[in-house]
Amino acid sequence: LPDGVNISKEARSAISRAASVFVLYATSCANNFAMKGKRKTLNAGDVLSAMEEMEFQRFMVPLKESLEVYRREQKGKKEARKDKDKKADSEEQDKSREEDNDDDDERMEEEEQNDEEEVDN
Repeated sequence: LPDGVNISKEARSAISRAASVFVLYATSCANNFAMKGKRKTLNAGDVLSAMEEMEFQRFMVPLKESLEVYRREQKGKKEARKDKDKKADSEEQDKSREEDNDDDDERMEEEEQNDEEEVDN
């Protein structure tokens, strides 16, 4: 909104109600597309199809751009999680190897002590 524009409480309430009605209508239309596809879960394609059916084609480009940005962010987060998991697994394997090496060292020391005791006897 331009600077200096004030919105009354009544107007805010009307905009809020209108937005709610729009979202419900868009969801209902998207649900129809999901049902045609014999699915219970709405997906992005259903919402885009609903927007076209509701004659909101001018919003298609911004919606598709926003969807692409969202998908890239999710992919980045998923890859970061995979990298983090790989790093944690690698560190766990390193720790396990160190513990195995420590166990081997202790066994070798015990064997050396036993050998020394046998030689002394």
